[in-house]
Amino acid sequence: MMVKSMTGFGRGEYGEDNISFTVDVRTVNHRYSDFSIRMPKIVSGLEEKVREYAASKIGRGKVDIFINYDSFGQDVEIKLDTNLTRSYIECLNAIKDEFNIKDDINLSLLTRFSDIIKVEKVEKEEDELWRILKAALEKAFEGLSQMKEREGQRLFTDIKGKLRYIKEIVDEIDAKDEGLVYAYMDKLRERILELSKGIPLDESRFMTEVALMADKSSIDEEIVRMRSHISEFEKTMDSRGTIGKKLDFIIQEMNREVNTIGSKGAEIDIINNVVNLKTEIEKIREQIQNIE
Repeated sequence: MMVKSMTGFGRGEYGEDNISFTVDVRTVNHRYSDFSIRMPKIVSGLEEKVREYAASKIGRGKVDIFINYDSFGQDVEIKLDTNLTRSYIECLNAIKDEFNIKDDINLSLLTRFSDIIKVEKVEKEEDELWRILKAALEKAFEGLSQMKEREGQRLFTDIKGKLRYIKEIVDEIDAKDEGLVYAYMDKLRERILELSKGIPLDESRFMTEVALMADKSSIDEEIVRMRSHISEFEKTMDSRGTIGKKLDFIIQEMNREVNTIGSKGAEIDIINNVVNLKTEIEKIREQIQNIE
């Protein structure tokens, strides 16, 4: 079973070297691919890589990706400006000598000069951040894929059941069609003979025209194409990749054939069958809007 739903959710967490990423991925049905990514500004340089990764995993649908970044422990570096500190000490000693001050120069005094100690943020290498973030993404998309496959299985099973019912209805219409054509020919022949009383007719030409008119009311070609569409629909559902758009096209063609059958089949039994066909096809059409 290869059918995947476009609706799903996945979460992935991964941490390493005091860095942790949490990724939430939500997808819903959409005609095309649409990606929305929300992530902290500090790691926004990785957005394009996240988008490329998501595009490689999602064929169709609206995708919302939420990324949370945490940095634990030492992510800053404290540096002493030794030259500036030396200048302060020399200046303080000069003050002591100049004004005969007896106080000692101590650490408490020096730390009051805040500019001698600098706090610098340690920037992580982008490649290192991406390696950790990608691991979280992989977990999130794995969970997402599993959920989409489970929902796809439910869609697959339900659609298969509806296709079986559609096949049964098509078989019923086919069984009725042959007898209806001959009945139509007989009625047409009787009606023409009734209207042409007293007028000599070329029996051979007459029967040929009756047969041609009856042939125009035949739905044999539509039945053949309908079965072909059903077969192609089933093959597509068993194939890999993005299949939703193709299934949507096939279901439109099936609906077109049913409309033609309905326009040709004047018998009440066939009309009832056509109504049932259109009902089941519409149910399938709604369901495949959620297939990737």
